[in-house]
Amino acid sequence: MASACGAGEPARRATSFSGVSMGTGWTVTVVTGPEGLSGDEHRAIDDEIAATLGRIDTLMSTWQPASELSRFNASDDLLPFPVAPETFDMFQWAQRLSDETGGTLDASVAPLVEAWGFGPASRDRQLPDEATIARLRQTVGMALIELDPAGHWVRKRRPGVRVDFSAFAPGYGADRVADHLTARGLTDYLIDVSGELVARGRNADGRIWQVGVERPQAEGIAVAHVVPLQNRAMATSGDYRNFREVDGQRLSHVLDPRTGRPARHDLASVTVFDDLAVRADGLATALLVLGPDEGPAFAEQHGLPALFLIRRPDGRFDERTTTAFEALDAAAAPAP
Repeated sequence: MASACGAGEPARRATSFSGVSMGTGWTVTVVTGPEGLSGDEHRAIDDEIAATLGRIDTLMSTWQPASELSRFNASDDLLPFPVAPETFDMFQWAQRLSDETGGTLDASVAPLVEAWGFGPASRDRQLPDEATIARLRQTVGMALIELDPAGHWVRKRRPGVRVDFSAFAPGYGADRVADHLTARGLTDYLIDVSGELVARGRNADGRIWQVGVERPQAEGIAVAHVVPLQNRAMATSGDYRNFREVDGQRLSHVLDPRTGRPARHDLASVTVFDDLAVRADGLATALLVLGPDEGPAFAEQHGLPALFLIRRPDGRFDERTTTAFEALDAAAAPAP
């Protein structure tokens, strides 16, 4: 990222970090004064980011059989299962987001994710029949998991219950990285974990961070909309990257807990803004499940700043925004 300074203003320096964790890429840009970061500071920040995201992956990846979450999922015991503080935090977020969205975002949809071929080692499996869908739906619902904050344990109320935090784990990771950077006294930075963003302060030019909302397409990257992001988080959920084609059917990885099936509609992506990336991440997925009619209505009713990109028959996209999004956009616009 290039930096610039106006007359009489001290230069600001941007330093970038990047890596791979949680099955995805991450980048962090930190802006400091003209002195920049020392070599020791650079190494310490890089190590801290990698360790933070790596720990989340080690604890909660459903693609690692030895992870804490995988062991919870594999067990059919109905006894208390002790978990790490971060894992318990995610269980709490799963419960909050399920309550807030009326179950439209439900982390316990994991058995159906697997059945439809989107879980670990399940890519080539046949589509589930009606009986299988009905049976698996009996194991879906955050009410089937008990949480004990005092003991930091979770407990299944029914065998077969499994959870998958992938709908909001990148946002959670971005928030945790932001916590560490802020604790170091850093005030200007942009974090990107799998497209879920947290911005603080301003960029190297002293301006509000400008970030792009991706245009939905299976390959390559194109920007559909540029938005200002200051002291906020932004998350996007879409159906255009992770999908299967079976017998001529295009199946999205986004499962609707209400039907037990992949969501099928013309809503291609949803971008949500919030103080926390984990909440924005979960809400974006919930609104994508709801579709092009229910999604905007829910977001408007709940005052969510949200941007919807809806497919048209000609391959282009209609853009729909909420009142809260328009207000956010206007508030961040530079004065004339």
